[in-house]
Amino acid sequence: MTDRLTEMLGDRDWLLADGATGTNLFNMGLQSGDAPELWNISAPEKITALHNLFLNAGSDIILTNSFGGTRYRLKLHDAQDRVGELNKAAAQIARKAADATGRKVVVAGSLGPTGELLEPVGALKFDDAVAAFVEQGRALLEGGADVLWGETISSREEIAAIAEAARQLDAPWCGTLSFDTAGRTMMGLTPPDYARLAQDLPKKPIALGANCGVGASDLLRTTLGLSAADPQAVIIAKGNAGIPKYVDGHIHYDGTPELMAEYAVLARRAGARIIGGCCGTQAEHLVAMKAALEGERPEGRPSLEEIAAATGGFSSEDDGSKGAPSGDHGRRRGRRRAAAEG
Repeated sequence: MTDRLTEMLGDRDWLLADGATGTNLFNMGLQSGDAPELWNISAPEKITALHNLFLNAGSDIILTNSFGGTRYRLKLHDAQDRVGELNKAAAQIARKAADATGRKVVVAGSLGPTGELLEPVGALKFDDAVAAFVEQGRALLEGGADVLWGETISSREEIAAIAEAARQLDAPWCGTLSFDTAGRTMMGLTPPDYARLAQDLPKKPIALGANCGVGASDLLRTTLGLSAADPQAVIIAKGNAGIPKYVDGHIHYDGTPELMAEYAVLARRAGARIIGGCCGTQAEHLVAMKAALEGERPEGRPSLEEIAAATGGFSSEDDGSKGAPSGDHGRRRGRRRAAAEG
């Protein structure tokens, strides 16, 4: 039986994903250090409002509020025994909001990093990581998720654990890495590395790509690398809305709706078919992105010069696949990803 995401990809040239979870929940009162997943039980109306922001902006795919939903992340909040409850609720809230639109919407069960380093670098055993993702993924599927969605992953071991969990659950899945260190993930993977790795995973993803990272321009360069390495792959591009700045006690992303509209069209030209936003991306950004994509006319793959002119300079000389970074190109350098993802 064909899954909903594959069906929609068969009918559409591109799909609009959603925006930032953390940014929008902070705007609703979430405090730094709090677990957003707890709101699935204590403040479900706010999670519904989050999804409605994206759905009303035209998103075809929404991610559940479960980024930190493994037992390893929830343990930080003494909630490791609530994995099933919190993740099932996350999917149920998203499913109800999606179905209320009366149109076909994919609910993607968000699986973020465990926060632990896997062997051989760290102490977490591969089988234990798989078990954690199976536990989380099962609850998300029971709650109504159409597909599992690993995001902001940095190591080959962790993305392989998500793939193995999807295999054990017999579930469709997608996966995005965060290329936030001079064109590489924190654990050194390049876009071509990931494109090759995806072919050998225990269960192949429906779509693969990048999220978060440094900014729109870097993510577009990553998208070019992924699509060049595997022209047949369905590529996901979920870039941040600009660069974070600390303003009046809050983190503010400087990307305007106009910039994100440029980014969306360039992402489509670079080979992405699923396009959304990560940190800083709000409803107004998605509205502009959707309008730009609907008005897009294919113009061929963009050059790096065109990307830089439209969305800003790159944070490093190359995308990481040419060796060690050799200096700063443009105005930006890497950063640590936001703890609450977006």
